[in-house]
Amino acid sequence: MTLKPEELLNLAVAAAEDKKAMNVVALDLRGISLISDYFVICHGNSDTQVQSIATEIRKRVHEAGLDIRGVEGLDSARWVLMDLGDVIVHIFHRDERDYYNIERLWSDAKVVETV
Repeated sequence: MTLKPEELLNLAVAAAEDKKAMNVVALDLRGISLISDYFVICHGNSDTQVQSIATEIRKRVHEAGLDIRGVEGLDSARWVLMDLGDVIVHIFHRDERDYYNIERLWSDAKVVETV
């Protein structure tokens, strides 16, 4: 099964929101970066919540018949990076999100309203 990048974006955002991810932001990187079409950035208030968000996204991606290209940082749960191909998901612990502030690094990207 293949999902359009926008559908994959909506899937990741919905999974994060279902696990009560905080301040979920989707950025449109098309025309700005070759890395990916979209970034999803969110945070959890504890290591357990960060891991729960990542696990839910992984579950939904697999249920959609897709593979995850890579996951980094799940053990420490301070900044989990999930490469879904057209969508890169950044799940931070609250403290790390403030520190790294990657939204500022990608300030040229438009914020996407997801469904």
